Amino acid sequence: MATRRRPSSSAGARSATATARSARPRRIQTLAQAPGPARSAAEAIELANRYGANNYKPLPVVIERGEGAWVWDMDGKRYLDMLAAYSALIHGHRHPRVVAALVEQAGRVTLTSRAYHVDVLGPFLRDLAEATGFAKSLLMNTGAEAVETAIKAARKWGHTVKGVPADRGEILVCEGNFHGRTTTIVGFSSEEKYREGFGPFTPGFRRIPYGDLDALRAAIGPETIAFLVEPIQGEAGVVIPPEGYLREARRLCTENRVLLVADEVQTGFGRTGKWFAWQHEDARPDILVVGKALGGGVYPVSAICADDPVMGIFRPGDHGSTFGGNPLAAAVGRAALLVLRDEKLVERSATEGAWFLGELRRALAGSPHVREVRGRGLFVGIEIRKESGTARAYAEKLMAAGLLTKDTHDQVLRFAPPLTISRKDLGWAVERVAGALA
Repeated sequence: MATRRRPSSSAGARSATATARSARPRRIQTLAQAPGPARSAAEAIELANRYGANNYKPLPVVIERGEGAWVWDMDGKRYLDMLAAYSALIHGHRHPRVVAALVEQAGRVTLTSRAYHVDVLGPFLRDLAEATGFAKSLLMNTGAEAVETAIKAARKWGHTVKGVPADRGEILVCEGNFHGRTTTIVGFSSEEKYREGFGPFTPGFRRIPYGDLDALRAAIGPETIAFLVEPIQGEAGVVIPPEGYLREARRLCTENRVLLVADEVQTGFGRTGKWFAWQHEDARPDILVVGKALGGGVYPVSAICADDPVMGIFRPGDHGSTFGGNPLAAAVGRAALLVLRDEKLVERSATEGAWFLGELRRALAGSPHVREVRGRGLFVGIEIRKESGTARAYAEKLMAAGLLTKDTHDQVLRFAPPLTISRKDLGWAVERVAGALA
Protein backbone atom coordinates (compact mmCIF):
# COMPACT_ATOMS: atom_id res chain seq x y z
CA MET A 1 0.00 0.00 0.00
CA ALA A 2 1.44 3.33 -1.03
CA THR A 3 2.25 5.78 1.72
CA ARG A 4 0.83 9.29 1.27
CA ARG A 5 3.64 11.83 1.34
CA ARG A 6 3.24 14.93 3.51
CA PRO A 7 3.73 18.17 1.54
CA SER A 8 7.14 19.64 2.14
CA SER A 9 7.61 23.12 3.56
CA SER A 10 8.95 24.23 0.16
CA ALA A 11 5.80 22.96 -1.53
CA GLY A 12 3.70 24.89 0.97
CA ALA A 13 5.66 28.01 0.21
CA ARG A 14 5.13 27.48 -3.50
CA SER A 15 1.39 27.10 -2.94
CA ALA A 16 1.24 30.31 -0.89
CA THR A 17 3.17 32.15 -3.56
CA ALA A 18 0.81 30.90 -6.26
CA THR A 19 -2.21 32.06 -4.20
CA ALA A 20 -0.66 35.49 -3.76
CA ARG A 21 0.04 35.70 -7.49
CA SER A 22 -3.55 34.84 -8.35
CA ALA A 23 -4.74 37.75 -6.18
CA ARG A 24 -2.69 40.27 -8.13
CA PRO A 25 -4.12 42.14 -11.13
CA ARG A 26 -3.82 40.16 -14.36
CA ARG A 27 -0.68 41.10 -16.24
CA ILE A 28 -1.05 42.12 -19.86
CA GLN A 29 1.49 40.06 -21.77
CA THR A 30 1.34 41.88 -25.09
CA LEU A 31 -0.21 45.08 -26.38
CA ALA A 32 -2.43 43.03 -28.67
CA GLN A 33 -4.01 41.38 -25.62
CA ALA A 34 -4.74 44.70 -23.90
CA PRO A 35 -8.39 45.77 -23.68
CA GLY A 36 -9.36 48.78 -25.77
CA PRO A 37 -9.95 52.32 -24.56
CA ALA A 38 -12.76 53.15 -22.14
CA ARG A 39 -16.16 52.95 -23.82
CA SER A 40 -17.92 55.41 -21.53
CA ALA A 41 -17.20 58.16 -19.04
CA ALA A 42 -18.27 55.91 -16.19
CA GLU A 43 -15.82 53.23 -17.30
CA ALA A 44 -13.00 55.76 -17.69
CA ILE A 45 -13.56 57.06 -14.16
CA GLU A 46 -13.87 53.56 -12.72
CA LEU A 47 -10.60 52.45 -14.32
CA ALA A 48 -8.78 55.56 -13.08
CA ASN A 49 -10.08 54.98 -9.56
CA ARG A 50 -9.24 51.28 -9.65
CA TYR A 51 -5.68 51.57 -10.96
CA GLY A 52 -4.64 55.06 -9.89
CA ALA A 53 -3.59 56.47 -6.54
CA ASN A 54 -6.29 58.40 -4.69
CA ASN A 55 -4.36 61.69 -4.64
CA TYR A 56 -6.77 63.85 -6.67
CA LYS A 57 -10.45 64.65 -6.50
CA PRO A 58 -11.29 65.77 -10.05
CA LEU A 59 -14.67 66.97 -11.22
CA PRO A 60 -16.75 64.08 -12.63
CA VAL A 61 -16.13 64.95 -16.27
CA VAL A 62 -13.99 62.98 -18.74
CA ILE A 63 -12.30 65.15 -21.37
CA GLU A 64 -11.75 63.49 -24.74
CA ARG A 65 -10.41 66.38 -26.83
CA GLY A 66 -9.71 70.11 -26.71
CA GLU A 67 -9.22 73.03 -29.04
CA GLY A 68 -8.50 76.62 -28.08
CA ALA A 69 -10.50 77.51 -24.98
CA TRP A 70 -12.97 74.64 -25.39
CA VAL A 71 -12.96 70.93 -24.50
CA TRP A 72 -15.38 68.07 -25.25
CA ASP A 73 -16.28 65.13 -23.04
CA MET A 74 -16.81 61.53 -24.17
CA ASP A 75 -20.49 62.20 -24.86
CA GLY A 76 -19.70 65.15 -27.13
CA LYS A 77 -20.75 67.86 -24.66
CA ARG A 78 -18.72 71.06 -24.99
CA TYR A 79 -17.25 72.98 -22.04
CA LEU A 80 -15.42 76.29 -21.76
CA ASP A 81 -12.11 75.62 -19.98
CA MET A 82 -11.69 78.45 -17.47
CA LEU A 83 -8.86 76.76 -15.55
CA ALA A 84 -6.43 75.99 -18.40
CA ALA A 85 -4.49 73.39 -16.38
CA TYR A 86 -3.68 75.94 -13.67
CA SER A 87 -2.15 78.32 -16.26
CA ALA A 88 -0.18 75.69 -18.19
CA LEU A 89 -2.55 76.15 -21.16
CA ILE A 90 -2.06 79.89 -21.61
CA HIS A 91 -1.89 79.26 -25.38
CA GLY A 92 -5.10 77.22 -25.37
CA HIS A 93 -5.49 73.56 -26.15
CA ARG A 94 -3.33 72.29 -29.02
CA HIS A 95 -2.12 75.63 -30.33
CA PRO A 96 -1.16 74.85 -33.97
CA ARG A 97 2.29 76.46 -33.83
CA VAL A 98 3.22 74.79 -30.55
CA VAL A 99 1.98 71.37 -31.69
CA ALA A 100 3.81 71.78 -35.02
CA ALA A 101 7.05 72.51 -33.18
CA LEU A 102 6.56 69.39 -31.04
CA VAL A 103 5.85 67.17 -34.04
CA GLU A 104 8.69 68.57 -36.15
CA GLN A 105 11.23 68.10 -33.36
CA ALA A 106 9.90 64.63 -32.54
CA GLY A 107 10.70 63.67 -36.12
CA ARG A 108 14.37 64.61 -35.64
CA VAL A 109 15.58 63.89 -32.09
CA THR A 110 13.70 63.83 -28.79
CA LEU A 111 16.26 63.21 -26.06
CA THR A 112 20.01 63.10 -25.64
CA SER A 113 20.39 64.13 -21.97
CA ARG A 114 22.78 67.00 -21.34
CA ALA A 115 25.71 64.69 -22.08
CA TYR A 116 25.77 66.27 -25.56
CA HIS A 117 24.90 69.61 -27.10
CA VAL A 118 21.77 69.89 -29.25
CA ASP A 119 21.06 72.46 -31.94
CA VAL A 120 17.78 73.81 -30.49
CA LEU A 121 18.91 74.46 -26.91
CA GLY A 122 21.01 77.57 -27.48
CA PRO A 123 18.32 79.45 -29.43
CA PHE A 124 15.75 78.59 -26.75
CA LEU A 125 18.00 79.84 -23.94
CA ARG A 126 18.63 83.05 -25.91
CA ASP A 127 14.90 83.62 -26.43
CA LEU A 128 14.17 82.89 -22.77
CA ALA A 129 16.83 85.41 -21.72
CA GLU A 130 15.22 88.03 -23.96
CA ALA A 131 11.74 87.28 -22.63
CA THR A 132 12.69 87.31 -18.95
CA GLY A 133 15.46 89.92 -18.97
CA PHE A 134 17.86 87.64 -17.10
CA ALA A 135 21.28 86.63 -18.39
CA LYS A 136 21.05 82.88 -17.89
CA SER A 137 18.59 80.07 -17.22
CA LEU A 138 18.84 76.60 -15.71
CA LEU A 139 16.23 74.32 -17.27
CA MET A 140 14.20 71.69 -15.47
CA ASN A 141 10.85 70.01 -16.14
CA THR A 142 8.21 70.76 -13.52
CA GLY A 143 7.50 73.78 -11.37
CA ALA A 144 8.39 71.97 -8.17
CA GLU A 145 11.76 70.98 -9.64
CA ALA A 146 12.42 74.59 -10.54
CA VAL A 147 11.61 75.74 -7.00
CA GLU A 148 13.95 73.08 -5.60
CA THR A 149 16.61 74.37 -8.00
CA ALA A 150 16.07 77.92 -6.77
CA ILE A 151 16.47 76.73 -3.18
CA LYS A 152 19.76 75.05 -4.04
CA ALA A 153 20.98 78.15 -5.87
CA ALA A 154 20.05 80.41 -2.96
CA ARG A 155 21.74 78.16 -0.42
CA LYS A 156 24.95 77.84 -2.37
CA TRP A 157 24.99 81.61 -2.99
CA GLY A 158 24.44 82.21 0.72
CA HIS A 159 27.38 80.02 1.71
CA THR A 160 29.84 80.84 -1.06
CA VAL A 161 29.06 84.50 -1.75
CA LYS A 162 27.37 85.97 1.32
CA GLY A 163 29.53 83.94 3.66
CA VAL A 164 26.82 82.39 5.86
CA PRO A 165 28.30 79.34 7.67
CA ALA A 166 27.51 75.97 6.11
CA ASP A 167 24.13 74.51 7.09
CA ARG A 168 23.05 77.79 8.71
CA GLY A 169 21.40 79.76 5.91
CA GLU A 170 17.70 80.55 6.39
CA ILE A 171 15.08 81.11 3.68
CA LEU A 172 11.96 83.13 4.50
CA VAL A 173 8.64 81.95 3.04
CA CYS A 174 5.04 83.10 3.42
CA GLU A 175 1.92 81.79 5.09
CA GLY A 176 -0.45 80.43 2.47
CA ASN A 177 2.39 79.61 0.09
CA PHE A 178 2.21 76.95 -2.58
CA HIS A 179 5.50 76.11 -4.30
CA GLY A 180 4.95 72.44 -5.14
CA ARG A 181 4.65 69.10 -3.37
CA THR A 182 8.15 67.74 -2.80
CA THR A 183 9.02 66.84 0.79
CA THR A 184 11.21 69.92 1.18
CA ILE A 185 8.49 72.23 -0.11
CA VAL A 186 5.55 70.78 1.83
CA GLY A 187 7.75 70.97 4.92
CA PHE A 188 7.42 74.76 4.93
CA SER A 189 3.76 74.85 3.82
CA SER A 190 1.21 76.31 6.22
CA GLU A 191 -1.44 73.90 4.89
CA GLU A 192 -1.52 71.00 7.34
CA LYS A 193 -3.06 68.53 4.86
CA TYR A 194 -0.03 69.00 2.59
CA ARG A 195 2.30 68.12 5.48
CA GLU A 196 0.50 65.39 7.39
CA GLY A 197 2.41 62.11 7.36
CA PHE A 198 5.34 63.31 5.24
CA GLY A 199 7.87 64.38 7.88
CA PRO A 200 10.57 64.73 9.04
CA PHE A 201 11.04 67.93 7.10
CA THR A 202 14.02 69.86 5.81
CA PRO A 203 15.14 72.62 8.19
CA GLY A 204 16.23 76.10 7.16
CA PHE A 205 12.86 77.78 6.43
CA ARG A 206 10.77 80.25 8.41
CA ARG A 207 7.21 81.31 7.59
CA ILE A 208 5.99 84.89 7.90
CA PRO A 209 2.59 86.45 7.10
CA TYR A 210 2.02 87.22 3.41
CA GLY A 211 1.80 90.89 2.53
CA ASP A 212 3.16 92.03 5.91
CA LEU A 213 6.23 94.24 5.46
CA ASP A 214 6.79 94.64 9.21
CA ALA A 215 6.97 90.86 9.57
CA LEU A 216 9.46 90.63 6.70
CA ARG A 217 11.60 93.43 8.13
CA ALA A 218 11.66 91.80 11.57
CA ALA A 219 12.43 88.32 10.22
CA ILE A 220 15.53 89.23 8.22
CA GLY A 221 18.69 88.42 10.13
CA PRO A 222 22.40 87.92 9.46
CA GLU A 223 21.84 84.32 8.33
CA THR A 224 18.89 85.08 6.04
CA ILE A 225 19.88 84.21 2.49
CA ALA A 226 16.60 84.46 0.55
CA PHE A 227 12.95 85.45 0.56
CA LEU A 228 10.85 83.05 -1.55
CA VAL A 229 7.49 84.57 -2.49
CA GLU A 230 4.64 84.34 -5.00
CA PRO A 231 3.84 87.81 -6.37
CA ILE A 232 0.20 86.65 -6.33
CA GLN A 233 -0.73 83.54 -4.37
CA GLY A 234 -2.65 81.34 -6.79
CA GLU A 235 -3.38 78.15 -4.85
CA ALA A 236 -4.31 80.21 -1.80
CA GLY A 237 -7.15 81.74 -3.81
CA VAL A 238 -5.70 84.46 -6.08
CA VAL A 239 -4.50 86.50 -3.11
CA ILE A 240 -2.99 89.85 -4.14
CA PRO A 241 -0.64 91.56 -1.65
CA PRO A 242 -1.12 95.22 -0.65
CA GLU A 243 0.07 97.88 -3.10
CA GLY A 244 3.79 98.48 -2.67
CA TYR A 245 4.50 95.20 -0.87
CA LEU A 246 6.69 93.70 -3.57
CA ARG A 247 8.49 96.97 -4.24
CA GLU A 248 9.39 97.40 -0.58
CA ALA A 249 10.30 93.72 -0.25
CA ARG A 250 12.76 94.27 -3.11
CA ARG A 251 14.28 97.22 -1.27
CA LEU A 252 14.58 95.32 2.01
CA CYS A 253 16.25 92.36 0.30
CA THR A 254 18.75 94.62 -1.46
CA GLU A 255 19.49 96.52 1.74
CA ASN A 256 20.15 93.31 3.71
CA ARG A 257 21.90 91.34 0.94
CA VAL A 258 19.11 88.80 0.71
CA LEU A 259 18.06 87.15 -2.56
CA LEU A 260 14.51 87.90 -3.67
CA VAL A 261 13.16 84.71 -5.29
CA ALA A 262 9.87 85.13 -7.20
CA ASP A 263 7.89 81.98 -7.88
CA GLU A 264 6.02 82.82 -11.09
CA VAL A 265 5.21 79.27 -12.14
CA GLN A 266 1.50 80.20 -12.24
CA THR A 267 1.68 83.95 -12.82
CA GLY A 268 4.44 84.07 -15.42
CA PHE A 269 4.18 84.69 -19.16
CA GLY A 270 1.20 87.02 -19.23
CA ARG A 271 -1.25 85.52 -16.78
CA THR A 272 -1.62 88.79 -14.81
CA GLY A 273 -1.51 91.21 -17.76
CA LYS A 274 2.26 91.65 -17.81
CA TRP A 275 4.94 89.21 -18.83
CA PHE A 276 5.64 88.65 -15.13
CA ALA A 277 3.70 89.70 -12.05
CA TRP A 278 6.75 91.35 -10.44
CA GLN A 279 6.59 93.97 -13.20
CA HIS A 280 3.42 95.48 -11.71
CA GLU A 281 5.66 97.02 -9.04
CA ASP A 282 9.06 96.92 -10.73
CA ALA A 283 10.26 94.47 -8.07
CA ARG A 284 12.80 92.60 -10.20
CA PRO A 285 13.84 89.42 -8.36
CA ASP A 286 17.30 87.93 -8.11
CA ILE A 287 15.92 84.53 -9.11
CA LEU A 288 12.81 84.10 -11.27
CA VAL A 289 11.11 80.69 -11.18
CA VAL A 290 9.01 79.82 -14.24
CA GLY A 291 7.20 76.79 -15.62
CA LYS A 292 3.70 75.68 -16.69
CA ALA A 293 3.00 78.07 -19.62
CA LEU A 294 6.59 77.70 -20.85
CA GLY A 295 5.62 74.23 -22.12
CA GLY A 296 2.86 75.58 -24.35
CA GLY A 297 0.36 73.15 -22.87
CA VAL A 298 1.96 70.13 -24.53
CA TYR A 299 5.20 69.39 -22.66
CA PRO A 300 6.62 70.07 -19.15
CA VAL A 301 9.27 72.81 -19.21
CA SER A 302 10.50 74.87 -16.24
CA ALA A 303 13.49 76.99 -15.35
CA ILE A 304 15.12 79.35 -12.93
CA CYS A 305 16.41 82.57 -14.47
CA ALA A 306 19.08 84.77 -12.91
CA ASP A 307 22.08 86.94 -13.69
CA ASP A 308 25.73 85.88 -13.42
CA PRO A 309 26.27 86.76 -9.73
CA VAL A 310 23.76 84.03 -8.83
CA MET A 311 23.99 81.62 -11.76
CA GLY A 312 27.77 81.72 -11.60
CA ILE A 313 27.79 79.66 -8.41
CA PHE A 314 26.95 76.47 -10.34
CA ARG A 315 29.73 74.16 -11.50
CA PRO A 316 29.43 70.95 -13.58
CA GLY A 317 27.87 68.27 -11.40
CA ASP A 318 26.21 70.67 -8.94
CA HIS A 319 22.77 70.12 -10.40
CA GLY A 320 21.11 68.43 -13.34
CA SER A 321 18.23 66.53 -14.88
CA THR A 322 18.16 63.88 -17.58
CA PHE A 323 15.18 65.52 -19.25
CA GLY A 324 15.87 69.14 -18.30
CA GLY A 325 16.56 71.15 -21.45
CA ASN A 326 15.94 68.21 -23.80
CA PRO A 327 15.37 68.88 -27.52
CA LEU A 328 11.57 68.53 -27.33
CA ALA A 329 11.43 70.93 -24.39
CA ALA A 330 13.62 73.46 -26.17
CA ALA A 331 11.60 73.36 -29.39
CA VAL A 332 8.26 73.60 -27.59
CA GLY A 333 9.45 76.29 -25.18
CA ARG A 334 10.77 78.43 -28.01
CA ALA A 335 7.50 78.10 -29.93
CA ALA A 336 5.54 79.00 -26.79
CA LEU A 337 7.57 82.20 -26.33
CA LEU A 338 7.23 83.21 -29.98
CA VAL A 339 3.45 82.71 -29.92
CA LEU A 340 3.16 84.85 -26.78
CA ARG A 341 5.06 87.62 -28.55
CA ASP A 342 3.58 87.36 -32.04
CA GLU A 343 -0.05 87.04 -30.94
CA LYS A 344 0.33 89.70 -28.22
CA LEU A 345 -1.17 87.39 -25.63
CA VAL A 346 0.24 89.37 -22.72
CA GLU A 347 -1.49 92.52 -23.96
CA ARG A 348 -4.72 90.51 -24.46
CA SER A 349 -4.52 89.33 -20.87
CA ALA A 350 -4.39 92.92 -19.66
CA THR A 351 -7.31 94.22 -21.74
CA GLU A 352 -9.58 91.17 -21.70
CA GLY A 353 -8.79 90.49 -18.04
CA ALA A 354 -9.80 94.01 -17.00
CA TRP A 355 -13.06 93.64 -18.94
CA PHE A 356 -13.78 90.18 -17.49
CA LEU A 357 -13.09 91.27 -13.91
CA GLY A 358 -15.31 94.33 -14.31
CA GLU A 359 -18.18 92.32 -15.79
CA LEU A 360 -17.96 89.71 -13.03
CA ARG A 361 -18.05 92.37 -10.33
CA ARG A 362 -21.11 93.98 -11.91
CA ALA A 363 -22.90 90.66 -12.38
CA LEU A 364 -22.21 89.49 -8.83
CA ALA A 365 -22.58 92.80 -6.99
CA GLY A 366 -25.81 91.76 -5.30
CA SER A 367 -25.03 88.08 -4.79
CA PRO A 368 -25.61 86.82 -1.23
CA HIS A 369 -23.10 84.02 -1.89
CA VAL A 370 -20.05 86.08 -2.91
CA ARG A 371 -17.68 87.65 -0.40
CA GLU A 372 -15.19 89.10 -2.90
CA VAL A 373 -14.21 89.09 -6.57
CA ARG A 374 -10.51 89.79 -7.03
CA GLY A 375 -7.92 89.41 -9.73
CA ARG A 376 -5.33 90.82 -12.08
CA GLY A 377 -5.20 90.16 -15.80
CA LEU A 378 -6.91 86.88 -16.65
CA PHE A 379 -6.32 85.57 -13.13
CA VAL A 380 -9.48 85.85 -11.03
CA GLY A 381 -10.74 84.42 -7.76
CA ILE A 382 -14.34 84.48 -6.51
CA GLU A 383 -14.51 83.92 -2.77
CA ILE A 384 -17.69 82.19 -1.59
CA ARG A 385 -19.19 83.05 1.80
CA LYS A 386 -18.91 80.11 4.21
CA GLU A 387 -22.61 80.24 5.01
CA SER A 388 -23.31 79.58 1.31
CA GLY A 389 -21.37 76.31 1.30
CA THR A 390 -18.10 75.34 -0.34
CA ALA A 391 -16.77 76.45 -3.71
CA ARG A 392 -16.79 72.82 -4.88
CA ALA A 393 -20.59 72.82 -5.03
CA TYR A 394 -20.55 75.88 -7.29
CA ALA A 395 -17.81 74.38 -9.48
CA GLU A 396 -20.11 71.41 -10.04
CA LYS A 397 -23.04 73.72 -10.88
CA LEU A 398 -20.85 75.52 -13.41
CA MET A 399 -19.75 72.20 -14.89
CA ALA A 400 -23.39 71.27 -15.43
CA ALA A 401 -23.80 74.62 -17.23
CA GLY A 402 -20.84 73.91 -19.53
CA LEU A 403 -18.09 75.86 -17.76
CA LEU A 404 -15.09 74.19 -16.13
CA THR A 405 -13.15 75.64 -13.23
CA LYS A 406 -11.95 74.33 -9.88
CA ASP A 407 -12.24 75.21 -6.24
CA THR A 408 -9.23 75.98 -4.05
CA HIS A 409 -8.92 76.34 -0.28
CA ASP A 410 -12.58 75.34 0.10
CA GLN A 411 -14.09 78.79 -0.50
CA VAL A 412 -12.55 80.14 -3.73
CA LEU A 413 -13.37 79.52 -7.39
CA ARG A 414 -10.28 80.18 -9.48
CA PHE A 415 -10.50 81.38 -13.09
CA ALA A 416 -7.42 81.27 -15.32
CA PRO A 417 -8.58 80.75 -18.92
CA PRO A 418 -6.30 80.56 -21.96
CA LEU A 419 -5.05 84.00 -22.96
CA THR A 420 -6.35 83.24 -26.46
CA ILE A 421 -9.95 83.26 -25.23
CA SER A 422 -12.33 85.62 -27.05
CA ARG A 423 -14.38 88.35 -25.38
CA LYS A 424 -17.51 86.61 -26.64
CA ASP A 425 -16.53 83.47 -24.72
CA LEU A 426 -15.66 85.52 -21.64
CA GLY A 427 -19.11 87.11 -21.80
CA TRP A 428 -20.66 83.65 -22.08
CA ALA A 429 -18.68 82.67 -18.96
CA VAL A 430 -19.94 85.71 -17.03
CA GLU A 431 -23.53 84.69 -17.81
CA ARG A 432 -22.93 81.16 -16.52
CA VAL A 433 -21.19 82.38 -13.36
CA ALA A 434 -24.00 84.85 -12.69
CA GLY A 435 -26.55 82.08 -13.16
CA ALA A 436 -24.78 79.88 -10.62
CA LEU A 437 -23.98 82.57 -8.04
CA ALA A 438 -26.26 85.59 -8.44
